[in-house]
Amino acid sequence: MARYASEGHQVFVCVVTKGSLPLFDTEEVKKVRLECQNADNLIGVEKTFFLDFPAAMLEEIPRYRLNDSIAEIIRKIEPDEVYLPHRGDMQIDHKMIVDAAMVALRPRYKHVIKRIYAYETLSETGWDIPNIVNEFIPTVYTDISDFIEKKVEALNFFESQMAEYPNVRSVQAVRALAMYRGATVNLKAAEAFSLIREIKLQGE
Repeated sequence: MARYASEGHQVFVCVVTKGSLPLFDTEEVKKVRLECQNADNLIGVEKTFFLDFPAAMLEEIPRYRLNDSIAEIIRKIEPDEVYLPHRGDMQIDHKMIVDAAMVALRPRYKHVIKRIYAYETLSETGWDIPNIVNEFIPTVYTDISDFIEKKVEALNFFESQMAEYPNVRSVQAVRALAMYRGATVNLKAAEAFSLIREIKLQGE
């Protein structure tokens, strides 16, 4: 995101869920939201949308509400590229969000979304039951060699989420993954994605 913003692209973030009682109190929700906004501001996000669905309780929300809320964001932004969680993540919310997003991203509307990617999430990707559906298989690598420090700086805003190594949500783990993904394609640091769909228009 920091790289795209630095190149002059508009970057938007959609946060679908929030903590809900009894898991989190109102002050905790406010704190996490502020952490997110501070991080997004640092890396140049144009706007962050908060849909405020209850975390770990999405299955209790009517599917049409989730679908419509994400579709409304897509219609408002008309993005060229969309990044979604990996559907094979341990977090069931991720699976449901991906399914709802793919409904909104059906290639049947006037605006053409050129590319859809899945991203990996430390602490969620690779923790579910091993099988070919859950496995994250990267096919696209983005060079973030000049932006890894900015990424770490942004992550440091998330005091409520980050922890000390060897916790997977640690700065060291983030650096290690970036270095590994980078080394895979002879770069100093990279982020890996799985291409879900690409539409190449005439003249491109």
